[in-house]
Amino acid sequence: MTGEQGRSHLSVLLDEAVHALCIKPSGRYIDGTFGRGGHCRAILEQLGQGGAVLGIDRDPEAVASAASELGRDQRLTVLQGNFADMEQLAARAWPACGPSNVDGVLLDLGVSSPQLDDAARGFSFQQDGPLDMRMNPDEGMSAAAWLAQAREQDIARVIYEFGEERHSRRIARLITEARKEKALETTAELAQLVARAVPGREPGKHPATRTFQALRIFMNGELEQVQQGLVAATRLLSKGGRLVVISFHSLEDRIVKRYLRGDHVRDRTPRKLPIQGEAAAWCLRTVGRAVRPGATECQQNPRARSAVMRVAEKIGEAAA
Repeated sequence: MTGEQGRSHLSVLLDEAVHALCIKPSGRYIDGTFGRGGHCRAILEQLGQGGAVLGIDRDPEAVASAASELGRDQRLTVLQGNFADMEQLAARAWPACGPSNVDGVLLDLGVSSPQLDDAARGFSFQQDGPLDMRMNPDEGMSAAAWLAQAREQDIARVIYEFGEERHSRRIARLITEARKEKALETTAELAQLVARAVPGREPGKHPATRTFQALRIFMNGELEQVQQGLVAATRLLSKGGRLVVISFHSLEDRIVKRYLRGDHVRDRTPRKLPIQGEAAAWCLRTVGRAVRPGATECQQNPRARSAVMRVAEKIGEAAA
C-alpha cells in the first residue's frame, strides 16, 4: 500500500525496500503491486540499460497510469493481472527468462491510497461511495452484491476471520435485518450500521475499520493470493535473489513471516523422521529483522504506521 495522494508519491518504506532488493544494474525485477509506480521508479533509477522491470497490478487504472507516465521506458513492462500469477505474467513479459532467473521481487500488499481516496471504488468508510471494494472492478462480485445475498453466519465468519472483529455476529445480524427493508448500497450506509453495532470506540480507530478490512480482503481473495504469490516469487528467483514484502495488517504479516522461515515445509515433515541434506533445507533465508517506518515517515504518511517489511534471500533450489 502506498501513501500516494494526487501527484505526490509517498511509497511506504521506499528507500528501505529498494535497498533490500540489492539492485544489480543488469538485473530483472518484479514489482508485483505496481500501484502508481513509486517503488518501480526507484528500482529503475538504479538499473542500467540492460536491466528490466515487470510491473503487475490488478487495477486497470494503475496500468493506465503506468502507460501514461512510464510507457516510454523500454526497460519496463506493465501487465494487468494478479501477482499470484506472476510466473505466467513473467513468461509473457520475458519469454526467454524461465524460472530461477529473476533477481528480486517486491510485494507491497493491500489497497493503495489512490484506491482509498477514490470514493467510487468503495474501499473507504471516510467518504461515501458505492459499496464495491473490488481491486479490479471488472472481476467478481461487489461487496454490496455479496452482502445482499450472503447468509448471516457467513457474514459473521468473514468479519471475524478477516477483520478480527469480536462484534462480528452483532454486525452480521444488523446487516441482515437492514437488508429486509433496503439493501446496503453505499459505504456510508455500512459504516453507520457498523457504528451502531459496535459498543464503544477504540482510540483513534473508526468502529467500521475492521469490518471494511474484512470485506475487502474477502472480496479480493487477498490472503490466498499472498500465499500463492510467495510461492510464485520463490520459484522465479535466482539463487541470491531477494524477496521483499511489505504488509499492513497482522493476517498478511503472519502468512509472510511463516512462509519466509519455512514453517509450511516443517509442518509437512514428520517430527520423528530424520531428514538430512537438501530434503530438510528450505530455500529461503530471512535477511535481518522486520523493518517498520520511522517516526518521520509516519508523520508524513499516517497510512504507513501499520507497515512491516520482511526480506528473504533465495539460497537454493528446493521446491517451494
